Amino acid sequence: MRKSQKETIVSFDESSERVNVFTHNADLKKRLTKFAEDYPKLCRLIDDNGIGGMAFEVDRKRFGFRLTASYTAERKKAASELAKKRGMGGNMV
Repeated sequence: MRKSQKETIVSFDESSERVNVFTHNADLKKRLTKFAEDYPKLCRLIDDNGIGGMAFEVDRKRFGFRLTASYTAERKKAASELAKKRGMGGNMV
């Protein structure tokens, strides 16, 4: 299967209490599998297609999107200086 065919699809409607997530992404599958094991009332595996894709149903109150802006040059410099001051060494990028 080509990388361009490996999709992640998140779907829900405004009246639903559940979010459906279908993914081929290895990290996301691991995170959702672990969440389903730890919180079976909030998340469950509903399908494993046998070729790398898995589908989960997640409580909508537990699901969110996080968007982050890129660091500005000033913010990168400030983070690097703070890390050095705290003894973390190296440059923070």
